Amino acid sequence: LIWMCSAHCDELPFRGSQGQFPITQNVTVVEGGTANMTCRVDYNDNTSLQWSNPAQQTLFFGDKKALRDHRIELVRASSQELTIRVNDVSLSDEGQYTCSLFTMPVRTTKAFLIVLGVPTRPEITGFTKPAMEGDEITLTCSTSGSKPAAIIRWFRNDKEVQGTLEVNATGKSFTVRSSLQFQVDKGDDGVAYTCSVEHVSLSSPYMTTEVLEVHYAPQLKITHSLIIPQEGQYFKLECVFIGNPIPEPVLWSKDGGDLPDIERMIVEGRELTITTLNKTDNGTYRCEASNHMGTSFAEYVLFVYDPNALGQHGPDHALIGGVVAVVVFITLCLIIVLGRYLARHKGTYLTHEAKGAEDAPDADTAIINAEGNHVHAEEKKEYFI
Repeated sequence: LIWMCSAHCDELPFRGSQGQFPITQNVTVVEGGTANMTCRVDYNDNTSLQWSNPAQQTLFFGDKKALRDHRIELVRASSQELTIRVNDVSLSDEGQYTCSLFTMPVRTTKAFLIVLGVPTRPEITGFTKPAMEGDEITLTCSTSGSKPAAIIRWFRNDKEVQGTLEVNATGKSFTVRSSLQFQVDKGDDGVAYTCSVEHVSLSSPYMTTEVLEVHYAPQLKITHSLIIPQEGQYFKLECVFIGNPIPEPVLWSKDGGDLPDIERMIVEGRELTITTLNKTDNGTYRCEASNHMGTSFAEYVLFVYDPNALGQHGPDHALIGGVVAVVVFITLCLIIVLGRYLARHKGTYLTHEAKGAEDAPDADTAIINAEGNHVHAEEKKEYFI
Protein backbone atom coordinates (compact mmCIF):
# COMPACT_ATOMS: atom_id res chain seq x y z
CA LEU A 1 0.00 0.00 0.00
CA ILE A 2 1.32 3.46 -0.94
CA TRP A 3 0.46 6.84 0.55
CA MET A 4 1.63 10.29 -0.53
CA CYS A 5 3.74 11.94 2.17
CA SER A 6 4.98 15.52 2.43
CA ALA A 7 6.61 17.00 5.50
CA HIS A 8 4.76 15.03 8.19
CA CYS A 9 3.81 11.38 7.90
CA ASP A 10 2.97 10.61 11.53
CA GLU A 11 -0.78 11.11 11.00
CA LEU A 12 -1.04 8.20 8.52
CA PRO A 13 -1.68 4.54 9.46
CA PHE A 14 1.34 2.37 10.15
CA ARG A 15 2.27 -1.14 9.22
CA GLY A 16 3.07 -3.75 11.91
CA SER A 17 1.45 -5.36 14.90
CA GLN A 18 0.76 -3.99 18.32
CA GLY A 19 3.21 -4.30 21.18
CA GLN A 20 6.97 -4.42 20.98
CA PHE A 21 7.26 -4.47 17.20
CA PRO A 22 8.31 -1.62 14.84
CA ILE A 23 5.56 -0.05 12.73
CA THR A 24 6.37 1.81 9.46
CA GLN A 25 4.69 3.10 6.30
CA ASN A 26 5.52 3.46 2.64
CA VAL A 27 6.28 6.97 1.44
CA THR A 28 5.86 8.52 -2.03
CA VAL A 29 7.65 11.76 -2.82
CA VAL A 30 8.34 13.85 -5.92
CA GLU A 31 11.97 14.09 -7.00
CA GLY A 32 13.55 17.09 -5.32
CA GLY A 33 11.04 17.02 -2.47
CA THR A 34 11.28 15.97 1.19
CA ALA A 35 10.42 12.55 2.67
CA ASN A 36 9.78 11.82 6.34
CA MET A 37 10.45 8.22 7.38
CA THR A 38 8.78 7.29 10.70
CA CYS A 39 9.18 4.14 12.81
CA ARG A 40 7.13 3.57 15.97
CA VAL A 41 6.53 0.99 18.63
CA ASP A 42 3.51 0.87 20.93
CA TYR A 43 5.56 -0.56 23.78
CA ASN A 44 9.30 -0.33 24.34
CA ASP A 45 11.48 -1.14 27.32
CA ASN A 46 14.15 1.41 26.33
CA THR A 47 15.37 -0.66 23.38
CA SER A 48 16.92 1.41 20.56
CA LEU A 49 15.37 1.97 17.14
CA GLN A 50 17.43 2.17 13.95
CA TRP A 51 16.86 3.28 10.33
CA SER A 52 18.87 1.74 7.45
CA ASN A 53 18.86 2.66 3.74
CA PRO A 54 18.36 0.21 0.80
CA ALA A 55 22.12 -0.51 0.83
CA GLN A 56 21.72 -1.55 4.51
CA GLN A 57 23.78 1.41 5.66
CA THR A 58 22.73 2.68 9.08
CA LEU A 59 21.32 6.19 8.88
CA PHE A 60 20.37 6.79 12.51
CA PHE A 61 20.75 4.60 15.58
CA GLY A 62 18.47 6.25 18.07
CA ASP A 63 19.41 9.92 18.01
CA LYS A 64 22.93 9.16 16.72
CA LYS A 65 23.61 9.92 13.05
CA ALA A 66 25.63 7.14 11.45
CA LEU A 67 25.89 8.15 7.77
CA ARG A 68 27.47 11.38 6.63
CA ASP A 69 24.83 12.68 4.27
CA HIS A 70 23.84 16.30 4.82
CA ARG A 71 20.44 15.67 3.22
CA ILE A 72 19.40 13.31 6.03
CA GLU A 73 18.46 14.77 9.40
CA LEU A 74 16.78 13.74 12.64
CA VAL A 75 13.21 14.87 13.23
CA ARG A 76 12.27 13.01 16.43
CA ALA A 77 13.91 10.31 18.55
CA SER A 78 12.34 8.68 21.62
CA SER A 79 11.90 5.22 23.06
CA GLN A 80 8.75 4.77 20.96
CA GLU A 81 9.52 6.71 17.77
CA LEU A 82 12.36 7.40 15.38
CA THR A 83 11.60 9.85 12.53
CA ILE A 84 14.18 11.01 10.02
CA ARG A 85 13.92 13.40 7.08
CA VAL A 86 15.49 13.01 3.64
CA ASN A 87 15.77 16.35 1.84
CA ASP A 88 16.20 16.94 -1.90
CA VAL A 89 15.21 13.38 -2.70
CA SER A 90 16.67 11.87 -5.88
CA LEU A 91 15.71 8.80 -7.88
CA SER A 92 18.70 6.98 -6.40
CA ASP A 93 17.13 7.28 -2.93
CA GLU A 94 14.27 5.00 -3.96
CA GLY A 95 14.11 1.55 -2.40
CA GLN A 96 13.34 -0.43 0.77
CA TYR A 97 14.30 1.20 4.06
CA THR A 98 14.51 -0.91 7.24
CA CYS A 99 13.50 -0.02 10.77
CA SER A 100 15.03 -2.30 13.41
CA LEU A 101 14.09 -2.73 17.05
CA PHE A 102 17.06 -4.21 18.92
CA THR A 103 15.33 -6.74 21.08
CA MET A 104 16.31 -10.37 21.40
CA PRO A 105 15.83 -11.35 18.62
CA VAL A 106 16.01 -8.14 16.55
CA ARG A 107 12.69 -7.22 14.99
CA THR A 108 12.55 -5.38 11.65
CA THR A 109 9.97 -3.78 9.38
CA LYS A 110 10.38 -2.55 5.81
CA ALA A 111 9.17 0.74 4.35
CA PHE A 112 9.37 1.51 0.65
CA LEU A 113 10.39 5.00 -0.51
CA ILE A 114 8.91 5.70 -3.95
CA VAL A 115 10.36 8.65 -5.88
CA LEU A 116 8.42 10.19 -8.77
CA GLY A 117 10.59 11.53 -11.57
CA VAL A 118 9.32 14.89 -12.89
CA PRO A 119 9.22 15.08 -16.70
CA THR A 120 10.90 17.91 -18.54
CA ARG A 121 8.79 20.40 -20.45
CA PRO A 122 7.93 19.04 -23.90
CA GLU A 123 9.76 20.09 -27.03
CA ILE A 124 8.37 19.86 -30.57
CA THR A 125 10.77 19.25 -33.45
CA GLY A 126 10.23 18.72 -37.16
CA PHE A 127 8.62 22.06 -37.99
CA THR A 128 9.70 23.48 -41.34
CA LYS A 129 8.94 27.16 -41.64
CA PRO A 130 7.34 27.48 -44.02
CA ALA A 131 6.15 24.06 -45.18
CA MET A 132 5.13 23.63 -48.81
CA GLU A 133 1.75 22.22 -49.80
CA GLY A 134 2.16 18.52 -50.55
CA ASP A 135 5.20 18.04 -48.29
CA GLU A 136 5.36 15.04 -45.94
CA ILE A 137 6.39 16.22 -42.49
CA THR A 138 6.89 14.52 -39.12
CA LEU A 139 6.34 16.40 -35.86
CA THR A 140 7.95 14.86 -32.79
CA CYS A 141 7.22 15.79 -29.18
CA SER A 142 9.66 14.55 -26.54
CA THR A 143 10.08 14.70 -22.77
CA SER A 144 12.60 13.03 -20.48
CA GLY A 145 13.19 12.35 -16.79
CA SER A 146 9.75 11.00 -15.98
CA LYS A 147 9.09 8.11 -13.60
CA PRO A 148 6.79 6.38 -14.25
CA ALA A 149 6.70 7.15 -17.98
CA ALA A 150 4.79 10.32 -18.84
CA ILE A 151 1.74 10.41 -21.14
CA ILE A 152 1.93 12.52 -24.31
CA ARG A 153 -1.20 13.76 -26.10
CA TRP A 154 -1.44 15.70 -29.38
CA PHE A 155 -4.03 18.34 -30.29
CA ARG A 156 -4.72 19.87 -33.70
CA ASN A 157 -6.23 23.17 -32.63
CA ASP A 158 -8.71 21.88 -30.00
CA LYS A 159 -9.21 18.38 -31.43
CA GLU A 160 -7.11 15.48 -30.13
CA VAL A 161 -5.19 13.48 -32.74
CA GLN A 162 -3.29 10.22 -32.27
CA GLY A 163 0.48 10.05 -32.49
CA THR A 164 2.97 7.18 -32.58
CA LEU A 165 4.41 6.57 -29.09
CA GLU A 166 7.96 5.55 -28.18
CA VAL A 167 9.15 4.94 -24.59
CA ASN A 168 12.80 4.36 -23.66
CA ALA A 169 14.27 3.73 -20.20
CA THR A 170 17.21 5.90 -19.19
CA GLY A 171 18.47 4.62 -15.87
CA LYS A 172 15.55 4.83 -13.45
CA SER A 173 13.64 7.39 -15.55
CA PHE A 174 12.04 7.36 -18.98
CA THR A 175 12.28 9.33 -22.20
CA VAL A 176 8.96 9.50 -24.04
CA ARG A 177 8.43 10.56 -27.66
CA SER A 178 5.30 10.84 -29.77
CA SER A 179 5.29 11.55 -33.52
CA LEU A 180 2.71 12.84 -35.99
CA GLN A 181 3.27 12.21 -39.71
CA PHE A 182 1.04 13.74 -42.36
CA GLN A 183 0.95 15.40 -45.78
CA VAL A 184 0.60 19.15 -45.62
CA ASP A 185 -2.18 20.96 -47.47
CA LYS A 186 -3.50 24.49 -47.45
CA GLY A 187 -5.96 23.56 -44.69
CA ASP A 188 -2.98 23.20 -42.31
CA ASP A 189 -1.92 26.82 -42.77
CA GLY A 190 -2.27 28.59 -39.42
CA VAL A 191 -3.18 25.39 -37.54
CA ALA A 192 -1.84 25.13 -33.97
CA TYR A 193 -0.31 21.77 -33.01
CA THR A 194 -0.08 21.32 -29.23
CA CYS A 195 1.85 18.66 -27.32
CA SER A 196 0.59 17.96 -23.79
CA VAL A 197 2.59 16.02 -21.18
CA GLU A 198 0.67 14.51 -18.25
CA HIS A 199 2.23 12.92 -15.16
CA VAL A 200 1.26 12.01 -11.62
CA SER A 201 3.90 14.42 -10.31
CA LEU A 202 2.31 17.41 -12.09
CA SER A 203 -0.68 19.35 -10.84
CA SER A 204 -1.47 20.38 -14.43
CA PRO A 205 -0.08 19.20 -17.79
CA TYR A 206 2.97 20.74 -19.42
CA MET A 207 2.09 22.09 -22.88
CA THR A 208 3.90 23.52 -25.84
CA THR A 209 2.38 24.76 -29.12
CA GLU A 210 3.68 25.41 -32.61
CA VAL A 211 1.72 27.06 -35.43
CA LEU A 212 2.22 25.58 -38.88
CA GLU A 213 2.74 27.89 -41.84
CA VAL A 214 1.99 26.42 -45.26
CA HIS A 215 2.76 28.02 -48.61
CA TYR A 216 0.34 27.15 -51.44
CA ALA A 217 -0.63 28.41 -54.90
CA PRO A 218 -3.44 30.99 -55.16
CA GLN A 219 -7.07 30.06 -55.76
CA LEU A 220 -9.30 32.69 -57.39
CA LYS A 221 -12.94 33.44 -58.17
CA ILE A 222 -14.70 36.51 -59.61
CA THR A 223 -17.68 38.16 -57.94
CA HIS A 224 -19.91 40.71 -59.74
CA SER A 225 -22.09 43.56 -58.55
CA LEU A 226 -25.10 43.01 -60.88
CA ILE A 227 -27.12 39.90 -61.69
CA ILE A 228 -28.45 41.31 -64.98
CA PRO A 229 -26.03 43.96 -66.26
CA GLN A 230 -27.74 46.55 -68.48
CA GLU A 231 -26.49 49.30 -70.73
CA GLY A 232 -25.67 52.50 -68.92
CA GLN A 233 -25.17 50.86 -65.51
CA TYR A 234 -22.18 51.01 -63.20
CA PHE A 235 -20.60 47.54 -62.94
CA LYS A 236 -17.87 46.08 -60.74
CA LEU A 237 -15.93 42.80 -60.84
CA GLU A 238 -13.80 41.69 -57.89
CA CYS A 239 -11.09 39.02 -58.00
CA VAL A 240 -11.32 37.16 -54.69
CA PHE A 241 -8.41 34.88 -53.85
CA ILE A 242 -6.60 32.92 -51.20
CA GLY A 243 -2.94 32.00 -51.26
CA ASN A 244 0.23 32.05 -49.19
CA PRO A 245 2.23 34.17 -49.77
CA ILE A 246 -0.47 36.65 -50.78
CA PRO A 247 -0.49 36.79 -54.59
CA GLU A 248 0.32 40.21 -56.02
CA PRO A 249 -0.46 41.88 -58.33
CA VAL A 250 -3.82 40.96 -59.88
CA LEU A 251 -3.82 41.21 -63.69
CA TRP A 252 -7.08 41.85 -65.61
CA SER A 253 -7.65 41.08 -69.29
CA LYS A 254 -10.56 40.81 -71.76
CA ASP A 255 -10.87 38.14 -74.44
CA GLY A 256 -7.19 37.24 -74.09
CA GLY A 257 -5.92 40.80 -74.54
CA ASP A 258 -5.57 44.08 -72.71
CA LEU A 259 -8.59 45.99 -71.45
CA PRO A 260 -9.84 47.95 -74.49
CA ASP A 261 -11.15 51.11 -72.81
CA ILE A 262 -8.98 52.23 -69.90
CA GLU A 263 -11.06 55.38 -69.45
CA ARG A 264 -14.23 53.45 -68.57
CA MET A 265 -12.49 50.33 -67.25
CA ILE A 266 -10.69 51.23 -64.04
CA VAL A 267 -8.47 48.72 -62.19
CA GLU A 268 -7.84 49.27 -58.48
CA GLY A 269 -6.00 46.38 -56.86
CA ARG A 270 -8.21 43.32 -57.21
CA GLU A 271 -11.25 45.29 -58.53
CA LEU A 272 -12.25 46.10 -62.10
CA THR A 273 -14.90 48.80 -62.48
CA ILE A 274 -16.75 49.66 -65.69
CA THR A 275 -18.26 53.06 -65.15
CA THR A 276 -20.91 52.89 -67.93
CA LEU A 277 -21.80 49.59 -69.55
CA ASN A 278 -22.46 49.24 -73.28
CA LYS A 279 -22.73 46.39 -75.78
CA THR A 280 -19.04 46.60 -76.66
CA ASP A 281 -18.20 45.40 -73.14
CA ASN A 282 -19.55 41.92 -73.88
CA GLY A 283 -16.84 39.26 -73.59
CA THR A 284 -14.78 37.08 -71.24
CA TYR A 285 -12.93 38.84 -68.45
CA ARG A 286 -10.03 37.12 -66.68
CA CYS A 287 -8.19 37.91 -63.47
CA GLU A 288 -4.81 36.28 -62.88
CA ALA A 289 -2.57 36.16 -59.80
CA SER A 290 0.60 34.31 -58.85
CA ASN A 291 3.09 33.63 -56.09
CA HIS A 292 6.19 31.46 -55.95
CA MET A 293 3.96 28.36 -55.64
CA GLY A 294 2.17 28.92 -58.95
CA THR A 295 -0.23 30.98 -61.07
CA SER A 296 -4.02 30.76 -61.13
CA PHE A 297 -6.86 32.55 -62.92
CA ALA A 298 -10.65 32.93 -62.91
CA GLU A 299 -13.00 34.02 -65.69
CA TYR A 300 -16.36 35.78 -65.99
CA VAL A 301 -18.47 36.05 -69.15
CA LEU A 302 -20.20 39.43 -69.35
CA PHE A 303 -23.35 39.97 -71.44
CA VAL A 304 -24.83 43.46 -71.37
CA TYR A 305 -28.61 43.59 -71.81
CA ASP A 306 -30.66 46.27 -73.54
CA PRO A 307 -33.00 47.64 -70.86
CA ASN A 308 -35.70 48.37 -73.49
CA ALA A 309 -35.60 44.81 -74.79
CA LEU A 310 -35.86 43.51 -71.24
CA GLY A 311 -39.01 45.63 -70.72
CA GLN A 312 -40.68 44.33 -73.92
CA HIS A 313 -39.69 40.70 -73.87
CA GLY A 314 -38.83 40.05 -70.30
CA PRO A 315 -41.00 37.66 -68.35
CA ASP A 316 -44.12 39.19 -66.73
CA HIS A 317 -44.03 37.63 -63.30
CA ALA A 318 -47.41 39.13 -62.33
CA LEU A 319 -49.06 37.55 -65.37
CA ILE A 320 -47.51 34.18 -64.65
CA GLY A 321 -48.72 34.38 -61.07
CA GLY A 322 -52.23 35.21 -62.18
CA VAL A 323 -52.39 32.28 -64.59
CA VAL A 324 -51.22 29.90 -61.89
CA ALA A 325 -53.87 31.21 -59.48
CA VAL A 326 -56.64 30.75 -62.06
CA VAL A 327 -55.55 27.18 -62.79
CA VAL A 328 -55.55 26.32 -59.10
CA PHE A 329 -59.01 27.87 -58.62
CA ILE A 330 -60.53 25.95 -61.54
CA THR A 331 -59.04 22.69 -60.27
CA LEU A 332 -60.57 23.20 -56.82
CA CYS A 333 -63.98 24.01 -58.35
CA LEU A 334 -63.93 20.82 -60.43
CA ILE A 335 -63.10 18.76 -57.35
CA ILE A 336 -66.01 20.29 -55.39
CA VAL A 337 -68.55 19.86 -58.24
CA LEU A 338 -67.52 16.25 -58.84
CA GLY A 339 -67.83 15.45 -55.13
CA ARG A 340 -71.33 16.94 -54.90
CA TYR A 341 -72.43 15.13 -58.04
CA LEU A 342 -71.34 11.77 -56.69
CA ALA A 343 -73.05 12.39 -53.35
CA ARG A 344 -76.33 13.49 -54.99
CA HIS A 345 -76.34 10.57 -57.41
CA LYS A 346 -76.03 8.07 -54.58
CA GLY A 347 -78.89 9.73 -52.60
CA THR A 348 -81.27 9.71 -55.59
CA TYR A 349 -80.50 6.08 -56.28
CA LEU A 350 -81.44 5.02 -52.79
CA THR A 351 -84.59 7.17 -52.81
CA HIS A 352 -85.89 5.31 -55.86
CA GLU A 353 -85.31 2.07 -54.07
CA ALA A 354 -87.81 3.12 -51.40
CA LYS A 355 -90.36 4.47 -53.89
CA GLY A 356 -92.33 1.21 -54.06
CA ALA A 357 -93.00 1.38 -50.34
CA GLU A 358 -94.30 4.97 -50.57
CA ASP A 359 -96.90 4.03 -53.27
CA ALA A 360 -98.25 0.93 -51.41
CA PRO A 361 -101.98 1.09 -50.30
CA ASP A 362 -101.31 -0.54 -46.92
CA ALA A 363 -98.50 -1.45 -44.56
CA ASP A 364 -98.22 -5.13 -45.60
CA THR A 365 -97.96 -4.25 -49.25
CA ALA A 366 -95.39 -1.53 -48.44
CA ILE A 367 -93.23 -4.04 -46.60
CA ILE A 368 -93.43 -6.52 -49.47
CA ASN A 369 -92.65 -3.84 -52.05
CA ALA A 370 -89.78 -2.48 -49.92
CA GLU A 371 -88.26 -5.94 -49.57
CA GLY A 372 -88.51 -6.55 -53.29
CA ASN A 373 -86.96 -3.19 -54.04
CA HIS A 374 -84.28 -3.85 -51.47
CA VAL A 375 -83.23 -7.04 -53.28
CA HIS A 376 -83.02 -5.18 -56.57
CA ALA A 377 -81.18 -2.36 -54.83
CA GLU A 378 -78.55 -4.74 -53.57
CA GLU A 379 -78.07 -6.01 -57.09
CA LYS A 380 -77.83 -2.45 -58.37
CA LYS A 381 -75.38 -1.53 -55.66
CA GLU A 382 -73.11 -4.39 -56.54
CA TYR A 383 -73.30 -3.43 -60.22
CA PHE A 384 -72.74 0.23 -59.37
CA ILE A 385 -69.64 -0.55 -57.26
